[in-house]
Amino acid sequence: MKILQGNFVRLEPLNHSHTDGLTEASAGNELLFKWTPVPQGKAAVTDYINTALKMKSSGTSEPFAIIGSDGMIKGSTRFWNMEYWAWPEGHPRHGNKKPDVCEIGHTWLTHTAIRTGINTEAKLLLLTHAFETWNVLRVCLHTDVRNERSRAAIERIGGKLEGILRAQKMSADFKSRDSARYSIIIEEWPEVKENLILLLKSRNSTT
Repeated sequence: MKILQGNFVRLEPLNHSHTDGLTEASAGNELLFKWTPVPQGKAAVTDYINTALKMKSSGTSEPFAIIGSDGMIKGSTRFWNMEYWAWPEGHPRHGNKKPDVCEIGHTWLTHTAIRTGINTEAKLLLLTHAFETWNVLRVCLHTDVRNERSRAAIERIGGKLEGILRAQKMSADFKSRDSARYSIIIEEWPEVKENLILLLKSRNSTT
């Protein structure tokens, strides 16, 4: 997986060279991210990276470190739940080595990156790669149904609510989590892309 480069942020394929930077970025963020588990301490970050790389080796995930324009690590995000459909012979997508659909998630930011353009541009980079390089048919995003800020952010960029998945997973507070499931499909991508670019221009992108 290549580096995804933007104007204010770049996404580097996650590896153990990011351990110290992620440890620093995550420090003290457990309260800011009550909806998303954020590893605290070097040992937890090492385990976090090991798990992400294991998913990557299975072909179901592509994890990234989020790097700001100052060269500092700002957090992490990833493609995951990447699916490869069994298209029949003769179909234009038969033999496709790229995922047909995927999700974006496992996203967290250091506290100084919240409410900047970093997450907006990271989403633009990820979605552009998914729809324009992989030519996926759908990208999904999930969030805790209680996380109103995250739900509003997904809806603001054009994600469509598909429904609520009840008791879908364990939440960051170790309860049974209901998840709001959103998606963007390929036909919607041009409008979503334009909207993301406008959002990014409207933000004071302090990175």
